Amino acid sequence: MNYIFLRVAALVLFLGLMGARPVAAQKFGYVDSEFIMSKMPAYAQAQQELNTLSTNWQKDIEGQKKDLDKLYRNYQAEEVVLTETMKKKRQDEILTKEQEIKAYSNKIFGYEGQLFKKRQELTKPVQDLVFEAIEKVAKKKQLAIMFDKAGDLTMLYTNPVHDYTEFVLEELGLASEERNQPGQKGPVKSVATPTTPAGDAAGEEEPVPGRQPARPATRSASRKK
Repeated sequence: MNYIFLRVAALVLFLGLMGARPVAAQKFGYVDSEFIMSKMPAYAQAQQELNTLSTNWQKDIEGQKKDLDKLYRNYQAEEVVLTETMKKKRQDEILTKEQEIKAYSNKIFGYEGQLFKKRQELTKPVQDLVFEAIEKVAKKKQLAIMFDKAGDLTMLYTNPVHDYTEFVLEELGLASEERNQPGQKGPVKSVATPTTPAGDAAGEEEPVPGRQPARPATRSASRKK
């Protein structure tokens, strides 16, 4: 929720500059943007679409890794009958395939990769709606400061009287019967944010099942380059 937190921080600065009232007279409040987002069908739909895309991309990468494993196993089985020239050619083929998989994985799951861009594309419109609703509530309630309980700011204690989460939900048409009380959260019933595969995110290939950790053939190919 860093995006919303930054937008709320900008709103705080804007409202703070607007008023010249004494600090003691200024009103403040907080919202739980995470709770608000979990109530929005559009956000759950965006998360579901992201999960589907992530799963499909991961399956594609796994398929490429199986092809790589097949190349390596064939090389192992035929190595004793290959000439040095043929060995070099097969080694280069394996190395090239490894590099292609790593590049593709980074393109999809790496920093500012396709998954990152798609997440921004799908969730930003929903986040903008939340910010607009927060801004409207802050102005209606004449709040000088609005915090985000789900943001990076640590709130050790919060008095429910300052909780405007339900007012924001009301602004979005998602309010419950009991105003200004989000109630017990419990487990958030929304699709979890897609996670980046551990090995792929860092640009490290996951070990292929059955392959020995050290591959003289590939290292040999690397030295000759």
